[in-house]
Amino acid sequence: MVLFKRNKISLSDTIPSEEPQKSRKPPNTAFRQQRLKSWQPILSPQSVLPLLILVACIFAPIGVGLIVSVSNVQDLVINYSKCHELASKDSFQSIPNKYVHSHFKKSLSVKPSWKLDENKNGDLKCQLQFEIPDNLKRSVFIYYKLTNFYQNHRKYVESHDTGQLKGKAIPPNNLDNNCNPLKEKDEKAVYPCGLIANSLFNDTFSQTLKGQGNATDYSLTNKGISWKTDQHRFKKTSYNASEIVPPPNWIKKFPQGYTDDNIPDISTWEELQVWMRTAALPTFYKLALKNETTELPSGNYTMEIGLNYPVSMFGGTKSLVLTTNSVIGVRNMSMGVVYCIVAGVSALFAIIFLIKVIIRPRTMGDHSYLSFEEPFESRERSPSGNIPTREIL
Repeated sequence: MVLFKRNKISLSDTIPSEEPQKSRKPPNTAFRQQRLKSWQPILSPQSVLPLLILVACIFAPIGVGLIVSVSNVQDLVINYSKCHELASKDSFQSIPNKYVHSHFKKSLSVKPSWKLDENKNGDLKCQLQFEIPDNLKRSVFIYYKLTNFYQNHRKYVESHDTGQLKGKAIPPNNLDNNCNPLKEKDEKAVYPCGLIANSLFNDTFSQTLKGQGNATDYSLTNKGISWKTDQHRFKKTSYNASEIVPPPNWIKKFPQGYTDDNIPDISTWEELQVWMRTAALPTFYKLALKNETTELPSGNYTMEIGLNYPVSMFGGTKSLVLTTNSVIGVRNMSMGVVYCIVAGVSALFAIIFLIKVIIRPRTMGDHSYLSFEEPFESRERSPSGNIPTREIL
């Protein structure tokens, strides 16, 4: 009889040893355990009153100053969106009141009027005749105003190629995909590519206000209208005319496409630079012309505008804005009114707290007895053991 001796097999031979798990508990430091010293103010009417009075005293004069500064801005806004429909081709007719807004020191004695002009090629021009009732000190600016045009759409804002704008001859396949669907055409690169350049505002403004009667002509310029911080973004292109095509909406300006003689130099094309800085709101102004050297004498003037930009397709309007400027730009009361509202609300609550303190005063306790750091020994312990409830949570 053969006896077989069984070998004892330990659990350590069958179950592989597990490595000790690393603790995920944050280190016990003041920063990691949120025990850093902090200022925890105890607000009371007595402590809040000086702050409210200080805010009211600061914001009120700022708001009043902004309102006074803006009220000195003189401007004339003419909505010419319907000029091609309502204006006569024979003579000047008065513009309906709903299309005209003005702010001058003197009231207008002659209502603005318009007239439609059409040449042999079918190009339409709107002639606006208006009165400047008093002398406008320099500087004088001409803006165009668009409404219901959303330049702040994310895809629209990104729809350009930065390298192409800086003058690089980038092949169509390597252009930024944000330029789609205006990236290439007929295996040629669209220059400049993207939606922003394609939707360029192309109504033309005459650079001279033609004086009527005793008024003399007033010259304007389109130089220096773009921000200096934007000008470095645009360089003359190194493309050849055979490598590029204009955006679809530029066909009127370049009916035969690009040639070596008509490729636009965007480094000096400030109207494009102004347009490429997209607006944050659907109603916006963009600078078109200015005169910073001479004042505009009172009198009657005529401005001629080439009608090329359709606005009915997006339900918007376009307007001519002739204005002077203030420290915050064109005539806009919003910021001054907001400052006055904040000052008024602060003053109102200051008065309410003051009345509360006078009518129903309350004796405040000694703050030195308040402690937000409870000792460990005094914490409430849980019924199930000696571990504090806060530590369990």
